[in-house]
Amino acid sequence: MTTENGPERLSPATLKLAGILILGAIAPLLDSTIVNAAIRTLGFQLHASVSTIQWVSTGYLLAMAVAIPITGWTVERFGAKRMWLISLMLFLAGSMLSGAAWNVGSLIVFRVVQGIGAGLMLPILQTVLMRAAGGRGIGRLMSVVTLPALVGPILGPVVGGLIVGHLDWRWIFYVNLPVCVLAILLAWRGLPVDSPKKAHRLDFAGLALLSPALAALIYSLSQVGDQGGFGHWEVIVPLVAGVALLAGFGYRALRTTEPLIDLRLLGNRRFAASSGLLFLSGLAMFGPMLLLPLYYQQLRGLGVIAAGLMLAPQGLGSLLARGTGGLADRIGPRPVILGSIVLTALGTLPFAFADQQTNPLIWRPHWSCEASA
Repeated sequence: MTTENGPERLSPATLKLAGILILGAIAPLLDSTIVNAAIRTLGFQLHASVSTIQWVSTGYLLAMAVAIPITGWTVERFGAKRMWLISLMLFLAGSMLSGAAWNVGSLIVFRVVQGIGAGLMLPILQTVLMRAAGGRGIGRLMSVVTLPALVGPILGPVVGGLIVGHLDWRWIFYVNLPVCVLAILLAWRGLPVDSPKKAHRLDFAGLALLSPALAALIYSLSQVGDQGGFGHWEVIVPLVAGVALLAGFGYRALRTTEPLIDLRLLGNRRFAASSGLLFLSGLAMFGPMLLLPLYYQQLRGLGVIAAGLMLAPQGLGSLLARGTGGLADRIGPRPVILGSIVLTALGTLPFAFADQQTNPLIWRPHWSCEASA
């Protein structure tokens, strides 16, 4: 909807609501980049290999993926405000437990708790804001909602480097505590109370198929590097099991009236294209978030602080593009998405040819080779 002077502005009440929700969303998004910057140090401190310590991030993301499909049912059953508070408390508990972890196994388990909280949190944020905005000014609203995703890549690696360089590694998790506590207090006072509705029946069978399918597929792919290729039973067995479970989930979802995820929505071309783009953008984003810190620290010999500074420019680039948030409202989403894909591809291509001797095009300070432990 537009006014005579251009696109309709978001109301003060919607902006206030967005501010409360964004504060909570900052915690998981900042946490992901902080942990990725410190992944090498975590492996050293906990005496774990790269293939094992990567599950600190992979387990977190897998838990998010499992939690997201049940978010809609939980919001209907318990209400958006209550579930937002529960998700924050889960993330808070996971952060406290992760900081107190005694070995890599316990840390991975506690990161799963964090991931469940984050997986519930992000869809609830979008649901609450879309309801408040009434479908108006979506482009402007998304530019506000995505602010944590822009701040995270800028501050996360630097904060992670500073913490690991000067404090105990446990503080990369304890730093979430004040943010979560403040977000809980503001949400308790500021979020509107919504009454739970009569929820549809939760598809437990679908959940029992989808969750192990995702876990098996992720585990299979994680073994490819360790085994040196796909031709090993450690890769093939979980891959086949994951594909079979995923196919079973798809078969059930198309034949039940209340599936965990309604795959029939993919019959809509626009929805299918948007879902595909979201999936591919996730691959393009989360892969480098884990690999680039290891590249700068292991191959280039940079310390955690210097590696964090090397990662910050990608966040600055996202921040510069934030001013175009309302562009999709004016010219439509297609040209914006296509232009974004081209820019992302051009920016990613040089990293495919980077090696140990690639010129970083940046002044290398004297502390760039500091010990990362």
